[in-house]
Amino acid sequence: MRPVLLDTSLYISALRRRDVSVLSLRRLGADSPLWLSAVVLEELYAGTSAEDRHLIERLEREFDKLGRILLPALSDWAETGRLLSRLGAKYGYEEIGRGRLTNDALIAMSARRQGITVITANERDYGRLAEFRPFQWRLAVV
Repeated sequence: MRPVLLDTSLYISALRRRDVSVLSLRRLGADSPLWLSAVVLEELYAGTSAEDRHLIERLEREFDKLGRILLPALSDWAETGRLLSRLGAKYGYEEIGRGRLTNDALIAMSARRQGITVITANERDYGRLAEFRPFQWRLAVV
């Protein structure tokens, strides 16, 4: 099975429920190693309270120790720009909120490059991104 990474939406949902078990996952199945996107990590730090910061720091340390933090490459940034341009041309730049979609597109393009499946609760945005640049993603129910 393919490696997977969880989108920020799933970590945030778990933190809101005070379910810290998701922060200790290493695999989603026997053959599905779990990765952490550096973009997700940034979003978690930006949106986490001081009270929960230690949980995110632990998450970072554990994935770093495993060598499973996915960093966007130059090609991912360029592909993200092209993708957002095409999306904006179809849906209107104001409608898509390019700034809001930039992080999701970076996550998707870097995961695509590495053959990693993105698991998210954000069907609308990831569905739109996949419409223009196919990548593996699955919807999780939270």
